Amino acid sequence: MAVNLDKEAYYRRLKRLYAHWKKGEDEYGKVDAIVVAVGVDEEIVYAKSTALQTWLLGYELTDTIMVFCEERIVFMASKKKVEFLKQVASGKGSENADGIPTATLLVREKNESNKGNFEKMIEAIKSSRNGKVIGIFSKDKFPGDFMKSWNDCLNKEGLEKVDMSASVAYSLAVKEDGELNAMKKAAAITAEIFNKVFKERVMEIVDADEKVRHSKLAESVEKAIEEKKYLVGADPSTVEMCYPPIIQSGGNYNLKFSVVSDKNHMHFGAITCAMGIRYKSYCSNIVRTLMVDPPQEMQEHYAFLLTVQERLLTQMHSGARIADIYQSVMGFVKQEKPELLAKITKNLGFAMGIEFREGSLVINAKNQYRLKKGMIFSVNVGFSGMDNKEGRSSEARTYALFIGDTVQINEEGAASVLTSVKKKIKNIGIFLKGEDEEEDEVKDEAEDLLGRGGKASLLTERTRNEMTSEEKRRTHQRELAHQVNEEAKRRLTENRGEQQAQKARKSRDSYKNPTQMPKEADIRDMKIYIDKKYETVILPIFGVATPFHIATIKNISTSVEGDYTYLRINFYCPGSALGRNEGNLFPNPEATFVKEITYRASNLKTPGELAVPATNLQNAFRIIKEVQKRYKTREAEEKEKEGIVKQDSLVINLNRSNPKLKDLYIRPNIAQKRMQGSLEAHVNGFRFTSVRGDKVDILYNNIKHSIFQPCDGEMIIVLHFHLKNAIMFGKRRHTDVQFYTEVGEITTDLGKHQHMHDRDDLYAEQLEREMRHKLKTAFKNFIEKVEALTKEELEFEVPFRDLGFNGAPYRSTCMLQPTSSSLVNVTEWPPFVVTLDEVELVHFERVQFHLKNFDMVIVYKDYSKKVTMINAIPVASLDPIKEWLNSCDLKYTEGVQSLNWTKIMKTIVDDPEGFFEQGGWSFLEPEGEGSERDSQGSESELEDETFNPSEVEEEVEDDDSDEDYSSETEESASEESLGSEEESGKDWDELEEEARRADREYREEEDDPRNRKRKGPVINLGSRKRRRK
Repeated sequence: MAVNLDKEAYYRRLKRLYAHWKKGEDEYGKVDAIVVAVGVDEEIVYAKSTALQTWLLGYELTDTIMVFCEERIVFMASKKKVEFLKQVASGKGSENADGIPTATLLVREKNESNKGNFEKMIEAIKSSRNGKVIGIFSKDKFPGDFMKSWNDCLNKEGLEKVDMSASVAYSLAVKEDGELNAMKKAAAITAEIFNKVFKERVMEIVDADEKVRHSKLAESVEKAIEEKKYLVGADPSTVEMCYPPIIQSGGNYNLKFSVVSDKNHMHFGAITCAMGIRYKSYCSNIVRTLMVDPPQEMQEHYAFLLTVQERLLTQMHSGARIADIYQSVMGFVKQEKPELLAKITKNLGFAMGIEFREGSLVINAKNQYRLKKGMIFSVNVGFSGMDNKEGRSSEARTYALFIGDTVQINEEGAASVLTSVKKKIKNIGIFLKGEDEEEDEVKDEAEDLLGRGGKASLLTERTRNEMTSEEKRRTHQRELAHQVNEEAKRRLTENRGEQQAQKARKSRDSYKNPTQMPKEADIRDMKIYIDKKYETVILPIFGVATPFHIATIKNISTSVEGDYTYLRINFYCPGSALGRNEGNLFPNPEATFVKEITYRASNLKTPGELAVPATNLQNAFRIIKEVQKRYKTREAEEKEKEGIVKQDSLVINLNRSNPKLKDLYIRPNIAQKRMQGSLEAHVNGFRFTSVRGDKVDILYNNIKHSIFQPCDGEMIIVLHFHLKNAIMFGKRRHTDVQFYTEVGEITTDLGKHQHMHDRDDLYAEQLEREMRHKLKTAFKNFIEKVEALTKEELEFEVPFRDLGFNGAPYRSTCMLQPTSSSLVNVTEWPPFVVTLDEVELVHFERVQFHLKNFDMVIVYKDYSKKVTMINAIPVASLDPIKEWLNSCDLKYTEGVQSLNWTKIMKTIVDDPEGFFEQGGWSFLEPEGEGSERDSQGSESELEDETFNPSEVEEEVEDDDSDEDYSSETEESASEESLGSEEESGKDWDELEEEARRADREYREEEDDPRNRKRKGPVINLGSRKRRRK
């Protein structure tokens, strides 16, 4: 036989089996020999006999009998199988072979009764120990003549039989490193198929509103193991399903692994899926529940189920008794939610390995076995028969929740989860409907029920009793306004005692005492001298050598005029620097300062002199420039290093299977030219290594936001890290670091002739699509591995492109997209990241009907922090932004003017108590208290203001128009009370009299010098007001 047997594993495991037997615990102490007989039955997938065979030999050998005696082992098999077993019969060439009983091989005769071989095996049994009791696996009953004749032979001898299933299972339960690796691989394949096949398919079905049967969906999942891309590099011949996937929904749930997927259509509610992959005969298992539009109660029950599983995992460690674990979890459920105690699954999981379910190691109240390090369990917890009060159909009224994972028992601490598939509500919940859609649905249903007659009454009822989404938003915003002011007051009260540490001013003294002054000849000769050591310029002033530190010199210039060279030195003094921190530069601004000083030297060489006098000025100019440059460079570097928090050292994981992404660029660049490198995840952080060897370390605990920007609609695919504390690289400090790769041509050759049906272009587009898909898959795999490595402490956020809007946070317009906890743009540089938890409120400026754009101001809870301004946002994005902010419980206001936020924030910081006593942030509200009546009034006032020519005219015109309006209304009212419309009309005489009276009033107004400037506007404004009223 060309198949090799792993002799080392065989001897090592056989030694372990015999060690348990000699120890004599449980059933091992009762038996004199162990008999394992494996027949042929295609219907039997899992059996203890085949499991022990596979464990020892690595293969399943049908129609083979193994008899384990105290002094020897007897194998009986066909001729080919005996050839295979000869590899371990001799026991030569292996260190582990010492102390192992010798193996006797008997060849099975096909057409005969094998009576002679059976007698030899019976003899071996009787010669082992007392030879009366044999250990067997009582549940394993194989059909066939060969097995029947062997069992008859055993029964004829009258040997006592003892079931060894539980004892052997406990021996096999602790896995070796090779077995653990196989089970981890199986778990990885299971997770991959669940994520990439089942979950994606369910999303497609829900999205397209398809009708798909459970059995058909299960078949499509089962076929996925035939595709290499889902097998995580495993050989397809070594991968098989543990059992057909079990998919259940629509009120019919049975939380067991012995059921099969029925032919009912999948219902969009709670969808349970159980599936397991077997790799190299070792099993894994996963169970998840996907929920479509789950009601709040269902979400709460699911969150509790996750808590129960976490509780179970923390109890599962080496040495713990299985029954005690079960009782602890049940006690927790009884204490927290006693009504769910009757709904929970009867057992909480089982051990697994070569066999999918080990019946003797089930987590229930009766099991007295203790857990050991290296055991693998399938942990499964669920609630069945749950009532959904909001369910409208019979399928939706009953639901079940079921979660399960493959876990490994550790020496200390909680069990490790091997199936790294996310199970939080945000990962398994599919939310489709918004509030408006639900209202529309209720409306449509009501119309169908009531008919056309009921439609009008329903609309009336809805108008009277229900608020629109805009009204709900306003109500919520009023609540938030009060909440924002209260929280800000509380924060200020807590921080009142804390005083801001004053930054120590750096000393600019050249010399601490006169002895440090240099004694050079140039100083004695009253020449300009530069002391490079102390960075000081010594200038002769009135015959005295006077030192000036290089930091006091603002700038220096030289010029040649005729026979003389001039050197002009300008110094910093109060008023010369326009910056705001001038007080730090001059602690005593009342002192006398030198503003500038000029020196002159001749360019003509005097007889007897070695050099031209102007040489000293030229050298001084050059050296001062050098020292000044060096000083400024050093100061800039020190400023960059200020406030840098010392990070922990990166713990390198030497395992080659670390999550890794290659061929990435880093931003900002380490050097002037951008360089490629690789990003690798280690124990406590990432390390980026460039092709040149530069290293940048980012620790997990220093990451504030980790953002994954897919390449959908973008030219690059990005991993962005927004840090809590800045890190140094490339001589600069950075709080934003990103790693990206390009997915298409950033530039396009416009001169190239292009045609939509050009084969080259179509091929290039196809290649780009494939490249995008490949990159997205690689990045997603990297992210999933990192999240599993960090146990989801580090979670990558993906921006919601549908909620994105255009704006200009810096100089250029870009797409700003919200994530679950921030507002970001990471595709342009510099990046823009705002943490929503740090935002106090958002104010919209320049919101007017005739403007196409508006501005957005973000005010932070830390009032000393500068506000963030986003300019030129299209007005069409205003309502979606308001809706998003409202859903995030963020207060927003709007106004027509641009405000001076520097002065506003300074006023608040200087007197916060006074600010909140005067109403706090309510000054941004255009309608004061926020009532609808006030808001309507303020809007009409604003409209009036836009029509008024000036304030002076406004007062007079309003008075006139009001008088005209009141007199007319009184006359019309009295005339209307007389009778019909004909009686209330005026004749020509009355109209002429009114005209004469109006002309007289007009001439009087003309004579009044105060009213000479106003003519037409009075009549126009009055008539406008009359029309409006």
